[in-house]
Amino acid sequence: MILYNITISVLLEAEQEWLQWMKEVHIPEVMATGLPVENRMLRLLMEMDNGGATYTCQYYFKSMADYDIYQAVYQPRLMQKHHERYKERYVSFRTLLEEV
Repeated sequence: MILYNITISVLLEAEQEWLQWMKEVHIPEVMATGLPVENRMLRLLMEMDNGGATYTCQYYFKSMADYDIYQAVYQPRLMQKHHERYKERYVSFRTLLEEV
């Protein structure tokens, strides 16, 4: 199993609208690709006061091949849509993990 983890810190003034959009629009669009088999969204409970709230969006893929297809075909458009909507109101980084 491959875990694609996106950690996102969003400004507090955008947090609630962003969270609703993620749950109602973005995550369903990612899952509609048919490539992730599961997803989770979690909020970081212990963080420094940086003017934002930190979340992690986790997508599970059966194989690296499924993840590669997602990255090549779907991820650029979905990432761009997120960036255009929330530019200058978030920062993010991504990690890729393999279950052992």
